[in-house]
Amino acid sequence: MIEKKFVAQKLNEFQVQQFLKKELTNTGLSRIEIKRTPLGEKVIVYTSRPGLVVGRKGETIKRLTIILKRKFKMENPQLEVGDIENPSLDPASIAEKIAYALERFGSKRFKSISYQCLQEMLDAGALGAEIVISGKVPSSRAKSWRFKAGYLKKSGDISLSKIKRNTVQALLKSGVIGIKVSIMTPDIVLPDIVNIKEKKIGVKEEKGEKTETKKRAPRKKKSEEKTETKVSEENGNNKKE
Repeated sequence: MIEKKFVAQKLNEFQVQQFLKKELTNTGLSRIEIKRTPLGEKVIVYTSRPGLVVGRKGETIKRLTIILKRKFKMENPQLEVGDIENPSLDPASIAEKIAYALERFGSKRFKSISYQCLQEMLDAGALGAEIVISGKVPSSRAKSWRFKAGYLKKSGDISLSKIKRNTVQALLKSGVIGIKVSIMTPDIVLPDIVNIKEKKIGVKEEKGEKTETKKRAPRKKKSEEKTETKVSEENGNNKKE
């Protein structure tokens, strides 16, 4: 019974997220978090355009809270808007930006739009980025266009758990176009990068040349000098005799 309750709870949260993603299209939506509190369910919507989510005088939030109560049977839903710290490093915001530009200007300018977004991500500090646009762009046959810059891991644990990815669909006259954005953020620490610290060896240089000092003989006392002079004078007198 407890397992069924948890599964039903997670299924309800998934349905709420899918509903809000459809309702809040073209608003720079990044992610949706649902937290359960003693007062009720708190739904936090992270977006780069909070004004569009709130609506005029809070009309959009009021309408969505009423739908969450009736359709998804939430007791006291609290809908809040959270800001994204850096939208240029958020793949959902970049993908929404590309989709909005393609729906507004058409598929003829998809190359310039993709290169502008790539440069924007690199200027924000991304180590690497990739944009893949799939669909009938710009011809009548479906193709995949890949735009990449910098260093991006494609395999291993870093690619699976660290690299941020998101996929968005754009509705054009020619059909549905898929936009996939992958970003390698600057906070990722790669395990294959090794920094070797050089040990500094201090060498002391002696200034000037070494001078050899000769040992001087010990200085004689005055009494010893007098005795030596007397002995020398006696020896001289003996020789004369």
